[in-house]
Amino acid sequence: MRKLTYYIDKGNGQYEPFYEYDALTVGIDELYARQLCTYFIIRGQQYELVSNEMDGEEEILVIKDRGRNINVLDEKMYPGQGLNIEVRRFHEEENYKLLSVIQCKTHFDIIRYLLKDIVDVSGLGQKQVTSTEIDEDRGVYVLYTKDIGEDV
Repeated sequence: MRKLTYYIDKGNGQYEPFYEYDALTVGIDELYARQLCTYFIIRGQQYELVSNEMDGEEEILVIKDRGRNINVLDEKMYPGQGLNIEVRRFHEEENYKLLSVIQCKTHFDIIRYLLKDIVDVSGLGQKQVTSTEIDEDRGVYVLYTKDIGEDV
């Protein structure tokens, strides 16, 4: 794998290259972490993963534009502060409340969380993951969670 390219699904079978990451610049572990995220936030817009594909040495993520990203009250900026995962409650009525921040040493640590349906959150116990995102604007990965068995 040499690069990861995001393509926007414009409809009617039309796809437009949108953003590209090179494995030599960001590392293969980050390319894999990005592929595990349901949502991609960049420049104030929210994109949803539609398809995860490969073409030779290129990894392709097809995304759909979902409009402006919703900002919540307790958002924090993380650039220059290492690798972090926010764990948030998946309830719009609760403004996607921040439950915990997990500091990670590597993207492999982040991948461990992104792969799980159930995560153990220090001080809160196990939570069920509803979706994941990479927020490029804030420099953080986000796990949206609910209580195990809870209807949302």
